[in-house]
Amino acid sequence: MPQLSGIRTTHARAGRMAPRRVGRRGGRRAGHTPVVGSEPATAERHYARDSVEFSRAIAFFDAVYAFAVTLLVVNLDPPAASDWSSLATLLDSGLEWQLLGFAISFVVIAAFWRVNHRIVAGFRGLSSATIVANLVATAFVVLIPFTTQGISDIDTSDEPLAIALYAVNISCATLAQSAMYYVALHDGMVAYPLPRRAAVARLLDVLVTPAVFLASIPIAYTYGATAARYTWALLIVLSPISGALASRRIARVLAEESRTPERS
Repeated sequence: MPQLSGIRTTHARAGRMAPRRVGRRGGRRAGHTPVVGSEPATAERHYARDSVEFSRAIAFFDAVYAFAVTLLVVNLDPPAASDWSSLATLLDSGLEWQLLGFAISFVVIAAFWRVNHRIVAGFRGLSSATIVANLVATAFVVLIPFTTQGISDIDTSDEPLAIALYAVNISCATLAQSAMYYVALHDGMVAYPLPRRAAVARLLDVLVTPAVFLASIPIAYTYGATAARYTWALLIVLSPISGALASRRIARVLAEESRTPERS
């Protein structure tokens, strides 16, 4: 076998002399794009958590949320000089409804950003599909200042259509954010995925918000916009209860999973 050993020696020397390829497994860490995935076709579309591209994507999405919050102030019309004579006159000018719409949407967008931050914190990387799904979710968030104008303008705040558009907007944003998580889960971007039963409990918790907002649409057309807004207030009670129940269910499932012996 001398010829075979000579061939092995030649290949070993060539392997030591050959330069390492950037971004390949076993080589030095690439200075620009560490990636997730071993296949070249998928590696280019998966950005690891410690890569520059991952940081750029998250910074972009954070900026979009900040921009959406900033746009809410555009719905506040400057009152006339005569309206500043007293607080009652100032509020009667329509500023009261505008400030209420601003406050509601500010809390809503801040809640969306917080949920997005919590979801992405559990990612080990970003895939192209996950980025696209997150873009769709943020698109609905950017629309919130527009639909907020309908529920905060004194001339349109009592229109059922204004309530309906705002409710659909919030519901779509909620569902799109949840879909983004499942896209990341499908692509293997979630670092610690929940067991199936625990994931169902979390999904049911998420569906509470769009259920309440969508239920307010027929209420707006039947009983008026004010009654529909009171329906939204139910989330102050329902969300904490739903979240607590989901967390308890998830903890129970995880405890059961930890006690179950692994199959060989």
